[in-house]
Order: sequence, then C-alpha cells, then structure tokens
Amino acid sequence: MSITKQQVQDCLRQIIIPGTEKDVMSGGMVSDIFIDGAKVIFSLTVPAEKAADFEPLREAAHAAVLALDGVDSAMVALTAERTGGGSAPAGGEGHDHAHRQAAPGSPAGLPAQAPVEGIEKIIAVASGKGGVGKSTTTVNLALALAERGLKVGILDADIYGPSMSRLLAISGRPEPTDDQALLKPMEAYGLQVMSMAFLVDEDTPVIWRGPMVIKALTQMLRDVKWSNLDVLVVDMPPGTGDAQLTMAQQVPLAGAVIVSTPQDLALIDARKGLNMFRKVDTPILGIVENMSTFVCPKCGEISNIFGHGGAKNEAEAKGVRFLGEIPLHMNIRETSDSGKPVMVSAPDGVHADAYRVIAENVAAQLAI
Repeated sequence: MSITKQQVQDCLRQIIIPGTEKDVMSGGMVSDIFIDGAKVIFSLTVPAEKAADFEPLREAAHAAVLALDGVDSAMVALTAERTGGGSAPAGGEGHDHAHRQAAPGSPAGLPAQAPVEGIEKIIAVASGKGGVGKSTTTVNLALALAERGLKVGILDADIYGPSMSRLLAISGRPEPTDDQALLKPMEAYGLQVMSMAFLVDEDTPVIWRGPMVIKALTQMLRDVKWSNLDVLVVDMPPGTGDAQLTMAQQVPLAGAVIVSTPQDLALIDARKGLNMFRKVDTPILGIVENMSTFVCPKCGEISNIFGHGGAKNEAEAKGVRFLGEIPLHMNIRETSDSGKPVMVSAPDGVHADAYRVIAENVAAQLAI
C-alpha cells in the first residue's frame, strides 16, 4: 500500500507542539511533504533561537511517520526561521544565516567535527563552480586510491545534482541494517557509495531550503553503516554556499582537493573554494587541473582549448601542491557516461595513469 500525503498530514496532527494546544499541522510548522515511493521527506519550521529545543519534537514527528504502514524511511529536518522578518531562501548556494545561528553544531544536535564511525579519514573534492569535472575526478581518484589497497567510499554531497548513480552505474535503493538504525551503502567496483540519487528518482527535482539540505547531508554521512573505510571521498556541491561551508565546519575533513580547469574564470572560483577551506582550517591537499589539454584523436595535434597550466600556476601562487593534470578526452567522457570510469574500463591507459599520479600525491599528503 502506497502512502499518501493526507495520511502523513493526519499522522502529524497527533504531534502536539510543546507548551501549546496546537499540533504541528495546525500550527503551520510543516513544510510541503515530499513522498518518493515509501520514503517521506518534510521539514518543521521553528524559531531560530529555539531550534535546539525543538529537536525532541522533530524526533517525535519522525517516529510517528516512520510507524505508518507503507513508510520504509523518513527524513525530517528542522528549518530555522530567519531573523529580521526575511523569509528563508531556497537551498543551493545562498547563505542561510539563521540556521548557522540556531545550530552551530550539526543540525541533528551532534557536536561539530564529531568523528564518523567506520571511517578513518575524510577528504573533500571541491570546486568553486560547476562543470569542471569534479564528480568524474572524484570517482577516478577514489578508484585509484582503492587500487593502492585502501578501502574507499564515496559520499555524493551534491543534493541538487547527484551523479554517482550514473557515473558508477548503480541502481536500486539502499537497504536498512538488521536493526533498522542505519542504511547500508551501495557498492560498485569495490567502493562503498551513498548518494541522494539512490533515494530520489533521477527525474525528480529536489527543491529544499538550506537547512533541509544540510540535514540530508548529515544523515547520508552519519546514518550509514560505513564499513572500516580508510578514506571517504566526498564529492562536494559546486560553489561556496551554506551547504559547503557547513560540511567543511562539521565534518572532520583530513583535507580538500580543489578541481579547476585552466582558464582564468574557473580559477577565480577555484580560489574562492580554496580560501573557504582555509578559513575553516581544513588542510588543502592540492589542486587538480582538469580538461588540461586536448589531443586530436586523428592527427595528434595538441590544442589548449581552455588554456594550460593555469591551475599549476595557481597552486604555486597559493603555496599548495599541484596534484596533476587530466586531459580533455572523449574516452573520459564516454566511460563516465556509461558508468565504467577509465580506472575500470581502461586501467592500462594514459588517462588512468594520470589519475594514479593524483592519487599518489593525495595519499602522500594523508600519509596513507
């Protein structure tokens, strides 16, 4: 039996707001309710200055909805009202100052920088803008690290544009552990993987406010049964907005890899990403230059379509390591689209070797 929005609303009418005679529905606290199969997602809007006090209410609403027939999982976030009368912005790269004011630790009340069970080190792969090949770099870097004998996982932290299901050809839904407390990560090519793409249909847009995005990221990181990982590689959302900043502040990152193309416009944004991590005291492992050169497959002529060497120069200027360069090549794009990354489909090729160089430099920085 499929769950309906009306059933969820009726259930939430039994949840009384502490200190009042109103339920969360009549009190206007419940956001739009999103239902995807047997998964229910919504948020409760609360005053920013009292966000921590409403955590028991969030837990009660979560438990009540989870107990409904036809519901396998529920995601309930607290959305803090903005102070000064402004409405909270839609999620993405905008800053949600009220959320940071209300919850300086994690949205679920966890202390900032709390270790994640089952993970030794966490690194972020980030960019100041989209379209620079960050996710493809993440996948091949993870595979190259795994080739070195490490146990590796990937967290796809791009809530609005998750891509790991496509890049790794993973389908299906994560299964809960036996005690229903956590989700088991999906697996591909020896990697443990978690992504919003496994929880929401590919064609379904995720239209959430910033705090709900952060709650989802927290759950995908901490409510997953990671199994003895040496390294978790986080494919960060593009940009330097609230979601990125919160992840950098609350996740115990061992370091960050910055991905950029060579041209000046991309480097300006990459510089912003690098500076963001520095401001939150996250070590910069280095910079990768993606789409570095193009070699014509017919005549062999080298063309620097986006320029060349810009990321290397930027690394030298910023005093960080240049991790390596990846060419612009059709094989990398085709293998990514087909779910068979070059580290898997062409492990003996020059492109795989380029990713191995980056992995070697990253491993050296992490001392693993």
